Amino acid sequence: MGISVAIIDDEQHCLDRMLHLLAPHAHRFDIRTYQTMEQALEGLMAHRPDIVFLDVQLGGHSGFDLLVQLGFADFGLIFTTAHEKYAIEAFRFSAMAYLLKPVERDEFEGALQRALERTDHGQLKERIEVLLAHITKERGPRRISIPHREGYIFPMVGDIVRCQADVNYTHIHCVDGRKYTVSKTLKHYEQLLPPQQFLRIHNSHLINLDYVASYDRNGYALLVDGTRLEVSTRKKEAFIKAFGRP
Repeated sequence: MGISVAIIDDEQHCLDRMLHLLAPHAHRFDIRTYQTMEQALEGLMAHRPDIVFLDVQLGGHSGFDLLVQLGFADFGLIFTTAHEKYAIEAFRFSAMAYLLKPVERDEFEGALQRALERTDHGQLKERIEVLLAHITKERGPRRISIPHREGYIFPMVGDIVRCQADVNYTHIHCVDGRKYTVSKTLKHYEQLLPPQQFLRIHNSHLINLDYVASYDRNGYALLVDGTRLEVSTRKKEAFIKAFGRP
């Protein structure tokens, strides 16, 4: 039996597009399509697919509603959405794969390959929980999904003290003293973490302003964990302004 693939979308032309993109691989796939949440829920429970392409908007429901009702999460999940800004931040916070409509072949092939390699399968249930917390704007501390060599970690955003650049990698330092190395650039986390809380003070350093203990006249910030970091000349004004100082 081939690899089981489910495509869930309420628009026929979108289903046709996904089937067209899957056509070169069809000989090794068992492909099923669903256009309503009810059909999808029944089909997923019955066939337990390996890979799911899930539309964010599904008739009068959403793909997130489907995930809430689904009793398992052991498949490769790739969201599709026609809205560039809709939930993109939540996808990135939860490290979920997504494709923007109209889906282009290069992006599709990349997402499919990662799903086939099970690159994005790890700890899906936990990542869905992070996703849903952001989608529903759940009050309270937010978690973030961070992929690293041993799987995923899910720290509170507020527990991240600083992020340090290392070429195409980033070292994430948490308040408990742990350090995680991630194959993402510092710019990725600069764009992702809330700007009112995190500031890039140097090409190599993004810091959580809540953990700044002091700032000296030589241009260095001292963090509560004892780390002393230079604040670049061009970032000095923004750094001082963040603390409401003259």
